[in-house]
Amino acid sequence: MTIEEYNKSVTQYADRLYRFVAKNVKDLHFAEDIVQDSYEKLWKNVSQVNGEKVKTYLFTTAYHTLIDRVRKEKRMFYAETLPDRAESFASPGYDVTERVNEAVGKLPEIQRIVITLRDYEGYSYQEIGEITGLGESQVKVYIYRARLFLKNYIGKIDVLI
Repeated sequence: MTIEEYNKSVTQYADRLYRFVAKNVKDLHFAEDIVQDSYEKLWKNVSQVNGEKVKTYLFTTAYHTLIDRVRKEKRMFYAETLPDRAESFASPGYDVTERVNEAVGKLPEIQRIVITLRDYEGYSYQEIGEITGLGESQVKVYIYRARLFLKNYIGKIDVLI
């Protein structure tokens, strides 16, 4: 990988990488640090990274850095009990995006990560498996469970509209 390719990767992937990390942590400064660490690791290994696989390398590095930091700081997030749907959506003027983000925030960490990679970033099951180190079938299981949780949490689409 050349320096030009490195600079191009910053331009192409920094925002997407930041969005991915920010969706999985609550502290935006924490997300910025993880993105910065990912690019620092890429810079240190610039001669060993294939220019065609830089995107996967960055997301894999960010994922592992995220997991390591969360474990280190013992900020493991566990899903809380589901609130009553009538109370949750009864107030007029709520934002649908806010509700969906709230629901995604309630997912267990690994499910939140794979659903973010799949539905927000558009990665294939195979690419998600490469990033997270999971098998393709396990990725599909986590995505299925996450979508089922979101469906039960949000309820019918009529409630949102």
